[in-house]
Amino acid sequence: MTKNGKSHSVGNGKGKEDARQNLIDEICKLRSKSVKSGLTHAKVDAALAAHHNGVSTATSGCCNGKIGANFRWFFLTCIPIALGLVVFACREEIFMWFDDPCIIGSNFIFAEIGRPNAPCELCRNLTEVPTYETITPAEFVAKHAYNIRPALVTGATANWTAMGTFSYDFFKELYESHPEALDAVEKECQFFPYNTEFGSLKDAFEMPADRAALKDGEKHWYFGWSNCDPVVAAKLRKHYQRPYFLPESSESSALDWIFMGGPGVGAGIHLDNVEKPSWQAQLSGKKTWTLLPLPECENICHELQVTVNTGDIIVLDTNQWYHTTRIHPGKISITIGSEFD
Repeated sequence: MTKNGKSHSVGNGKGKEDARQNLIDEICKLRSKSVKSGLTHAKVDAALAAHHNGVSTATSGCCNGKIGANFRWFFLTCIPIALGLVVFACREEIFMWFDDPCIIGSNFIFAEIGRPNAPCELCRNLTEVPTYETITPAEFVAKHAYNIRPALVTGATANWTAMGTFSYDFFKELYESHPEALDAVEKECQFFPYNTEFGSLKDAFEMPADRAALKDGEKHWYFGWSNCDPVVAAKLRKHYQRPYFLPESSESSALDWIFMGGPGVGAGIHLDNVEKPSWQAQLSGKKTWTLLPLPECENICHELQVTVNTGDIIVLDTNQWYHTTRIHPGKISITIGSEFD
């Protein structure tokens, strides 16, 4: 209402409709990109439906400019109600008896709605990942440290004993000798089964020896996890150091991220939701990363591919690039990484 009491509901309604249209357009772009990356319409629909019933039906035809009534109803009705529930449920003093104070978890739709726009100009004209044989901390800060531009530093792990120490058997023995650390991965950290049947890190360490050794004819496996057990962290960090090119003022996360597996698809295309940019060191094997710009950057930035060889470190803000990985034949791929500020 204005001071004279006249309503501007028509103008406000148009603004809201424009905002809804923009939001729908962005989600449609994501849907189209998913299909172009190799997913079928059915798989995209199933993924969306797994999060919110009715979304896939409503979005299946939206990218041709037609917006289904069900989709509009969803955003006008369901999302405001869901957001209200989140705000209410996250009042810790009311729901303190729950393990998780939020009754609605994070998911693709809410994460995409709340994501800030990326600084696309920083990757304009970038057609390949900049690669360095050596780079000083000052150069790294100036060019890559806290922005959207990725970097590859070759041979950066040459003096790490992790290169000849970390293996499937090493991690298996380490965690089985610290069962509380296995529990911590499930309760406090994360386990990523990717395209395996493993339900936990414990399951992954119980696979048959021939499969673990990547013998011919055995089923492919690739998985990852974050470690938040301080005893295990201390033993891991005896074998690697903070990358030399990070500035002295930079602090690494207390979490170690570890990924390993055999040739084939590693992680499927996804966007992370972590607090900081991160580095990943390739300790064994070879892995190719494919990076796709965010929807708001796709007319400015390019798809990038980079192969990370044994001993290399890739630095990337995984919140700013959709990414997928492919493991090359040969040695098992083992990477370890951390976030930094």
